Amino acid sequence: MGMSVGEAADDAPMATINTTPLVDVMLVLLIIFLITVPVVIQTVPLELPNVRSTATTTKPENVSLSVNAQGDVFIGQARMDDYEELRRTLVARLEEYIDEAGGPGNVTELPEVHIRGDAGVEYQNIGGVIYTVQRAGYIKIAFISEPPAGNVSRAIY
Repeated sequence: MGMSVGEAADDAPMATINTTPLVDVMLVLLIIFLITVPVVIQTVPLELPNVRSTATTTKPENVSLSVNAQGDVFIGQARMDDYEELRRTLVARLEEYIDEAGGPGNVTELPEVHIRGDAGVEYQNIGGVIYTVQRAGYIKIAFISEPPAGNVSRAIY
């Protein structure tokens, strides 16, 4: 192994590049990747449940809301002008349901709200409906979607 020092009269610039620092950095990065990749690809062993889609059971006390692509909200076929009117209508329906049951002590299960949203509706409209429904006192909110083509009861994995 040798090293050329050059002569005193040789004023020409050095034309070789020292690659030792580059190799050192690459080796360090290689070691880091070799250590971290097995940690990243580890997974937690889980046994996920097998779920079959079932048709929703519609009870008379459940509330059906629809939101079209323009953001208009409907209870059944009645159009709501704004979220405050929606909240008042939902509160009135919930109070009527509790009165028919004979008071809050006799209510075993609150009605659900089923929301049908148009595919083109903006998220802020659905979010506003959910917020209003929660403010009205409803706990269970479900989204109604169109089932996939074919058998509705097939397994979803």
